[in-house]
Amino acid sequence: MIMFLLRTLIFIASSAIGLIAADLILAGFTIDWSDWWGFVLAILIFAVLQSLLTPWLQRSAERRASFLVGGIGIVSTFIALLVVVLIPGAGLTIGAPWWTWLAAPVIVWIFTALATWLLPAIFIKKKIQERRDGS
Repeated sequence: MIMFLLRTLIFIASSAIGLIAADLILAGFTIDWSDWWGFVLAILIFAVLQSLLTPWLQRSAERRASFLVGGIGIVSTFIALLVVVLIPGAGLTIGAPWWTWLAAPVIVWIFTALATWLLPAIFIKKKIQERRDGS
């Protein structure tokens, strides 16, 4: 149970890292830092949507358009960002220039993927080592 919670926290943290990276890199991608609750809401909605959309889109693509399977992560990131931007009070806006809508999913996806890969190596490895040392 602890490992499940730790993995969930890592997934949420990786979502936050991806969104913050896009905010720092892209001029048209804006996080409303004055409303911390809005940003927390944006992270949680984004993380839940990603966790639901990716497997669903993966299965759909495998059945109908197998050539799209490789891009499912970016497509699900785009859809999750679109939904979060449309939710009032979510603390996230994507605006001009127009190509921000193309670059944002790629940047968020890359940083989220890297964080999802690196954070477990840091935290879960430490937890496993603690368990081994304790037994």
